[in-house]
Amino acid sequence: MRSFVRAGRGPGLTEENYNTMTTASKIFVAGATGLLGGQIVSNLLDRGASVRALVRPGTDGDKKAALTALQARGLELVEGDITDPVEKLAAAIGDATTVVSAIQGGPDLIIDGQVNLVRAAEQAGARRFIPSDFAIDITKLDDEDNVMIGWRRKAAAAYGDTSLDVISVLNGAFYEVMIGFMGLVDWEAGTVSHWGDPDQPLDMTSVPDTAAFTAAVALDPEAKGTQRFAGEVLSMRQFHQTLERATGRGLTLKNLGTADELRAEITRKAAATQNPFEYVGLQYQWCMVTGKAKFDNVDNAKYPQVKPGSLEDFVRQAAPKA
Repeated sequence: MRSFVRAGRGPGLTEENYNTMTTASKIFVAGATGLLGGQIVSNLLDRGASVRALVRPGTDGDKKAALTALQARGLELVEGDITDPVEKLAAAIGDATTVVSAIQGGPDLIIDGQVNLVRAAEQAGARRFIPSDFAIDITKLDDEDNVMIGWRRKAAAAYGDTSLDVISVLNGAFYEVMIGFMGLVDWEAGTVSHWGDPDQPLDMTSVPDTAAFTAAVALDPEAKGTQRFAGEVLSMRQFHQTLERATGRGLTLKNLGTADELRAEITRKAAATQNPFEYVGLQYQWCMVTGKAKFDNVDNAKYPQVKPGSLEDFVRQAAPKA
């Protein structure tokens, strides 16, 4: 079984070394039509990498247009699905040496699909795999703490015997999720809600910066184990203050209860539904506000060419102003 490891902080790569990193090896990306996957592909192409992406047959609309734009920059597309038979998926991976998964979905994709992708990568002769982890510190959590992270941990256990070098990229919470999916910010009511200690530090990174770090890891032949990156480390009190500065709006910081009360609310919601997506946002919040999923250190210094943007700058562009 593959265990999650804490990678030590190496000396890092200089700008000069980064610019000379090999781009001769082909990188295969699954999930390229998603927001993160598409930006990973774009960053890899920016670095001159040879990139092949898996696309489901019949993809159209905005996703097709985005892929067409990436094709114009050198992206190679192959049709298929990560649930295809291993032999067919291995043929799609072809001569790629690194396989990146940026897929999202339920356990059929995150567990079964990713295990299938690993087996296909092995058969194709790939050497490295970057799974769709992209989250808070899943190495410090238990499977039951968060259903979606539990799926990722189960996938890692299922392909734990792989011959591939598995490199996990963790980014904390996405800025986009913190001001959206989490339900923490109610712009209409003018409130920022939180559970637990408002001064607990939280790791956060934007989607574009996560993609840039992922591309850097994929192109780094020395990258191993679990890599942790953060655009900002802010408490909920600082998060609230940042939103006020960025928007020029007065927002009320609203305490919803203790971490124990949050856990009780999760238990109540989980008992009332068969759909884990109705309470997984609360699970993410519990993992963060308790400090259980806090990074012990970050690896930003390994890739100084990636300069993550601040939450304040992100909110200035994304949020409604006063």
